[in-house]
Amino acid sequence: MPDRETADGVGQIIRVLPDVLANKIAAGEVVERPASAVKELVENSVDAGASKIGVYLSGSGTDLIKIVDDGCGMSPVDAELAFKRHATSKIKSIEDLERVRT
Repeated sequence: MPDRETADGVGQIIRVLPDVLANKIAAGEVVERPASAVKELVENSVDAGASKIGVYLSGSGTDLIKIVDDGCGMSPVDAELAFKRHATSKIKSIEDLERVRT
């Protein structure tokens, strides 16, 4: 992934996929246990260019999962979009599915 600016440096990175593309993706991500959530969050840190990642758990991850990193972060617009269904920074077209690494 190319170098990114800080969250305040550039515009939108996350986008909501069009229905046609979202429907071509199978079941998607389902987080069934804390370890799965930690994996997804650490992958987000790596995607954000982090070189230092701290993982903090309470109650084996059932009370608290906290990830702290030195990655680029995201803009306020992207932070809102990240909670929408089928929102991603990695996929723009069906061809991108073959190139996704994390």
